[in-house]
Amino acid sequence: MKTLLYSLLLFTAQLLRAQTAISEQVISNLPELEITEGINLHMISPEPIQYVDLSTAQLTGDLPVPNIARIKMTDNLISDKDKKKQFTPFFSGDTVGIITVVGQSFIAQYKAVYRNADNLNTVTNIHIQPEAMQPIEFDKMTFSNRELRKFALDIIQKKADKKPVRTENSLNLGMQLNNVYVMGDYIFLDMTFKNISNLSYDLEALKFSIEDKKIHKTTNNQSIEMTPVFQLNAQKHFRKNFRNIYVFKKFTYPNSKVMMIRLIEEQLSGRTIKMKVNYSDILKADTF
Repeated sequence: MKTLLYSLLLFTAQLLRAQTAISEQVISNLPELEITEGINLHMISPEPIQYVDLSTAQLTGDLPVPNIARIKMTDNLISDKDKKKQFTPFFSGDTVGIITVVGQSFIAQYKAVYRNADNLNTVTNIHIQPEAMQPIEFDKMTFSNRELRKFALDIIQKKADKKPVRTENSLNLGMQLNNVYVMGDYIFLDMTFKNISNLSYDLEALKFSIEDKKIHKTTNNQSIEMTPVFQLNAQKHFRKNFRNIYVFKKFTYPNSKVMMIRLIEEQLSGRTIKMKVNYSDILKADTF
């Protein structure tokens, strides 16, 4: 079994060698995780998990949410060759398998070690720590959510030292495009929403789309919905002011079209405000 696990680990290392800036790992150097029958181990990642590999059939798991991998020992595991033959039971300290977690910018590997059910100190959840992460290099400039969050926080800490790019006001509401920034293949929209009334605002949706600048009666309006790859705050309610950063992968559109941004309140209210952003506003994006 150990020879098989070592071969699998070497294969994984060879597959990732061209994409990573790290030296290959060996099983003896991997950090250990204790695992027990009937107890789930939750592995919490600082960024969305892209892939999880469990090297043996003694381990099973799933991704209940993007940032958490749930791992456990397989229940009533029976060999396919002999339905009556079960795997040899483990003894405390035996290696159950290798757990590999791949995030947007890292790979982390652990050795799962069996502990019997009498061990009351079995860990039920861990946070993947920086020292366990090995960075993955990508050919294209791709940022993880953690990096995008850092960039967005840098932007939101900036003071508004110049006139907003665009401003719209309607129904005692204000929508303001403070600035546009670009970093690599990403576009950051710094936006502020203002509520002048005393009635708080319950946000149902903020929609982005590319639409025709001029709509002719003889033609249908072509609208392409755009979804941010990241937003700093997921807030749905504000009383007076709300500022947020929305991040998109690089996009282009002709002068005959505009980006339309619509702020929509929950049903029965009708307080909706929209803003048109010309492509020339995007082309004037700052760097940071």
